[in-house]
Parts: sequence; structure tokens; C-alpha cells
Amino acid sequence: MAAQPRILFLYTELAGYFLACCAELVRQGAEVHIVRRPVNKEAPFEFEFGESIRIYERSDYDHAGLLALAEKISPGAIVCSGWIDKDYVKVCSAWKKRSTTILALDNKWLGTGKQQLARIISRFAILPLFDFCWVPGRLQKEYAMKLGFPETRIRSGFYSADTAFFREQYEAHREQKRKKFPHRFVYAGRYYDFKGVEDLWTAFMQLKEDRSNDWELWCLGTGDIEPVAHPAIRHFGFVQPAQMPEILAGAGVFVMPSRVEPWGVVLQEFAAAGFPLLCSDKVGALHAFVQEGENGFVFPAGNSSAIEKALSKITAKSDEELFAMGERSAAIALAVSPQKWTETLLGMVKSTK
Repeated sequence: MAAQPRILFLYTELAGYFLACCAELVRQGAEVHIVRRPVNKEAPFEFEFGESIRIYERSDYDHAGLLALAEKISPGAIVCSGWIDKDYVKVCSAWKKRSTTILALDNKWLGTGKQQLARIISRFAILPLFDFCWVPGRLQKEYAMKLGFPETRIRSGFYSADTAFFREQYEAHREQKRKKFPHRFVYAGRYYDFKGVEDLWTAFMQLKEDRSNDWELWCLGTGDIEPVAHPAIRHFGFVQPAQMPEILAGAGVFVMPSRVEPWGVVLQEFAAAGFPLLCSDKVGALHAFVQEGENGFVFPAGNSSAIEKALSKITAKSDEELFAMGERSAAIALAVSPQKWTETLLGMVKSTK
């Protein structure tokens, strides 16, 4: 019998979708260890880990402590979130010859001075330390190649929604939405400037002024921006996963107006739940999950007039057309899943050492 693979994740803050992938990894026979940073105060998710996923707090370990932890675990693979945490990188350096080392990279190639510098230092400080670079999609793959990783050492699909959960919601509410499609846009994200939430509010309020319609806007999240007051805009605050079924049943079209968004797993989540999608051109995940005119529309980031036009395209469509767009989203969302994520990771472990 093959030995149970031990996977050590040197991670940042946890999210439900990542834990869904780890749960699938456990189901496939792996032992999962995660070093994590504190939960974001604007996204205070309550997680249940189970006995098979072991969690370690980053704040409890200095450099020597992390090395000792790795020795105790003796992982077959180490997945490192970027290279900002120098102690994480040092662990990968120490284990390069004994374990499969994987760099997780979610930044898009933008050609900034900082990224150009990373290209230079990668030859001796990044590339030699990792067997593979694991990215969400093609824009991140471009960055990985700029860092010097050949295509044979790059894998895609690093981020996956909990497709089983959102597919379940899609199937549960499908007939209800076929009969009467909800005229409610929904935003799910932090209330920060770079998320473009104020651009969305401005666009929606203008839409209500310009033409009579019965559409509402539901907003899920918290942050440093004060929620706008409007009779057709409803603020829910931060919503725990257990509360999501009610939201998914009552809302109709997902909007993601981010000014900066390297990927955006939430786009796949709402696609899997059967939602037509509206998103800005800065959302990295759009290339994987939005087909213009088929299941959604893309607009220029930071442009409230363009957002209003996109919203109006939706309000002009019949309920039957909107339902069909949601059906298309649900099909597209299955391109990435925790099962495929797990297959990719275990494939990397088997192909080296």
C-alpha cells in the first residue's frame, strides 16, 4: 500500500473554498497540515476543520520553529503562498531536496517595477527553490513564465470554489428561478475602495433614476466605507456560509466591480450557483468564467457609467433569457473543482523526487 502523502501548506489567511479543497485532499488519502495567518477582521469566517486537517498559527512560530515543525511533519510536498514571508521561503529552501516544493502565485503580470525586480531575483532566490509554480489562470501563468518557470513546471487551477456546495444551491433553487427570476443584483465583498463598491452604488442609483424598474441591489460585506442609504439597496453585513442559501435563493445576478482583483473565487462561486455575471475587466477570473453575452458582461473598472450600461443590459432581458444565462454559468463553473485541484496537487507530488 502506498504511503499516505503528507502535505504542508505555508499559507496566508484561510477561506472556505480552500478548506473544501483540503477536505477533498483528505478524502483522497492525504494528511493535511496548514500554517495560517489570522482571519481577516472584515471577513471573520467561522471554520470547522475536522481531525484530519491540522492547523498551526503562524504567530506561534519563528524561523527555527517553522523548521522544527517541518521536521516533525516530514511532508511529501510543501505549498508556499508567494515569497513575501521569508521564513516560509527558508523552509522550502531547506526541504527542496527532500520534498516537492510548490510556489502558489496569484498575482497577474502587470509589468510593474516590483515585478521586473522579481524577474531578476527569481533566477537565484525563487526559481531554484521550487519544483512547480501553481497558478489560478492564464494571466498568472504569464507571470510565472516571466519568473523563469518553463511550462512543464507550471500548473493551473490553484483556486477552486466549493463547487459541490454552490451546485447544490443551484439545483435547490433552479425551478423556483425558472418560474420567477429574482430581480435582484447581488454584491459580495469587502467595502473597500479597490473593490469598486461605491462605483456600483453610483451606477445602480443612476439606473433607478434613469428608467423605471423593479430591481434591487443586495450587498454582503463590511469595510471602511460607510454603506450608502437607498430604498432599493439592502446591506446584509458580513454573511457566514450557513446564511448563504437564503441569499442565493433570493438574488438573481452577481456583480463584481473590483478595481483590483488578481483572481476572485467568488465569481466562480456565483457562477456555480447559476447566476448571470457582471464584472470589471480587472477581475482575473473573468477569462475562466465569463463568456461575453452568453452568461454575462464585462465593463471597464472604475467607470460607473459603464457599470450602469451593464446593469441596464440585464434589466432589458426577459426572465427566460436571464435564467438561460444562469444555466450557462453553472456549466462553465465546473471547469475547476476541488476534485481537479486535488488531482493536480497529487500529480505534482508523484512526478518529482
